[in-house]
Amino acid sequence: MDSAISDARTPLGASADNGLKIVVVGGFGVGKTTLVRSVSEIRPLNTEETMTLAGESVDDLALVGGKSATTVAFDFGRVTLDARNVLYLFGAPGQERFWFLWDRLFSGTLGAVVLVDTRRIEDSWYAIDRLERHGTPFIVACNDFGGRRAGDDVRAALDLDPHVPLIDCDARSRESAKDVLINLVGHVRSLYTDDAGAGLRGELV
Repeated sequence: MDSAISDARTPLGASADNGLKIVVVGGFGVGKTTLVRSVSEIRPLNTEETMTLAGESVDDLALVGGKSATTVAFDFGRVTLDARNVLYLFGAPGQERFWFLWDRLFSGTLGAVVLVDTRRIEDSWYAIDRLERHGTPFIVACNDFGGRRAGDDVRAALDLDPHVPLIDCDARSRESAKDVLINLVGHVRSLYTDDAGAGLRGELV
């Protein structure tokens, strides 16, 4: 069995150091860096660089015209659940030219959040496809850009399985970002019988 798939299916709380890895993925400019910043208890590590005219020829800037910086490796943040358990958050770069990094980020991942801008739903298809191929549990969160809200039409457009949670969020809000993580932990817990899941979800609330 592929090691990435095996690692991704490690039950909640099974990590030796109780460091639980979560990846935030999605299209370019959907708010991944913002979500990690909102919820992290430490000053997040980020690899944002100023966008240049050279990038305009390879990155789709539709609906993100005001964006002045972009992630070129990954964002990193941390949320302490209790004395023994910590969530490590990794925000993946959204541009197609950096997708080759995703497979390594998915290795050993407890679960993932697919962040969606409903005005550009097609930008999220690749993230969902890669997670499904890896067997990584994930939820989908529609970031508030004034587009469609999470609903059956969005689920159909993303071709999501009925068991995959689909929620709304505001990546700028710490409480909303926490709710996204709570939903993810709850979803992962539902996939396994590990009792650690119940305790971890309670610590996040």
